[in-house]
Amino acid sequence: MASLVAYDDSDSEEDGSFSGKPVQSDRGTENSVTATYQKPDQCLEGHEGLQCINSETAMHPPWKGHSPVWSQPEVLGRKPAPKFRPRSSSERNEGPTAAKRPQLLPPGVRPYIPKRHRLATPDKGPPPVQSLEQDSSDHQALRSQMLSEVSEKVRPFLGRKCTRAELPRHVRLQLSAHNGPVNTIQWCPVPQLSHLLLSASMDRTVKIWDAVETGRCLQTFSTHCGAVRDVCWTPCGKRVLSGSFDNTSILTDVETGQEVLKVDNHVKITCLALQPKQPEVFLCGGFSPEVKAWDSRSGKLVRAYKADIQQTLDILFLSGGKEFITSSDMVSRDSADLTLIAWDFETTAKVSNQIFHERYTCPSLALHPQEETFVAQTNGNYVALFSAQRPYRMNKRRRFEGHKVEGYAIQCEFSGCGTILASGSSTGSVHIYDHQSGRSLCTLSAHQHACLSVSLHPILPAVAASCDWGGEIIIWR
Repeated sequence: MASLVAYDDSDSEEDGSFSGKPVQSDRGTENSVTATYQKPDQCLEGHEGLQCINSETAMHPPWKGHSPVWSQPEVLGRKPAPKFRPRSSSERNEGPTAAKRPQLLPPGVRPYIPKRHRLATPDKGPPPVQSLEQDSSDHQALRSQMLSEVSEKVRPFLGRKCTRAELPRHVRLQLSAHNGPVNTIQWCPVPQLSHLLLSASMDRTVKIWDAVETGRCLQTFSTHCGAVRDVCWTPCGKRVLSGSFDNTSILTDVETGQEVLKVDNHVKITCLALQPKQPEVFLCGGFSPEVKAWDSRSGKLVRAYKADIQQTLDILFLSGGKEFITSSDMVSRDSADLTLIAWDFETTAKVSNQIFHERYTCPSLALHPQEETFVAQTNGNYVALFSAQRPYRMNKRRRFEGHKVEGYAIQCEFSGCGTILASGSSTGSVHIYDHQSGRSLCTLSAHQHACLSVSLHPILPAVAASCDWGGEIIIWR
């Protein structure tokens, strides 16, 4: 007689009173089938811990219309077994069989992490404040290095004597960081720091550029609350002096950007000039009939130079610093006897006011670096040449023509050797003239707005900078 024998699963959570004894069925003996429950470690994975031993009987039951005995809850006295459903990997990991033996990995091999675990890993968040401070300190150190050390492109030309300037031909860099007209630009006068370019704009800022290598803006001074009309380097190259329409003159440290001195002139400033022999003394001119001299060490007014004019356009110290020339907006009916005025620096007396006898104002002045001459940009669309010694006569046989002024404050400048003269133009072009003959050497067309200033590099050959009314600075080579 066949008997029905079944064993409870020792790991079952539904029946915890497993005794290991066979269970007798109530159906009788003729329709009984032998089946056995296996232990969990002997079962196939995914079959709820159950496998039929008598596979032949399971596949071909002796009765008709009856299911196998393990699916009959009334035979075993247990709850119906759930339908077959493969377990997920998370369910398998959560079961009692999740604890697996540690696997030994070869050196240099990392275990695989499922994607859902990687996505579930919380973000690291923003970098710590210390790293940001470190980046800021590194940037500050790099900027300070570029402001104080010699550029690699300038180093080979230190100590060389230039006898003949070369002409710039091509655009190397275009700097567009000012939001207003750039009134003036100037290279640093110190040869070791001559890669630095200074610019002043109507957008109330003063900027220092690495205009030889990278074209980066190294410093921005926003100390003025009005348009900056003029700016210049100190002879040491460590400070800059700026004058603005907010009636103030400010001396600023280049590396730190801190104000060293602030002077209130009570009038809008249009021009500045440092005394060559006493760099701590500077002159300020503007919308006033007088020019004031200030001492940067004490911040006090030293001297005042008064004339019957309304506005001073430019100031130029002659060689030696004992005398200086001022340009005004006064034009008389018969002669411009107050257009250019020569002053004695110590006594504040007028030396001469009969220098320029044509009815044009002169928006800018420039001194020749080697000869005793200076030039004046005129609104007659030419540059006039004058003697720098008394009685300061004008050379009527030589003038520099070909550019346009048309009321703009167009500036001009000599090269370091004094062989060429460069001037801007209201047409946006740069004009370069030969100093000895006065003829035009070349014309560079790049600016879409009026070119206000041109500055030739004091050391590097064929390198120049120009700025325009639209706020653009172009580096030429």
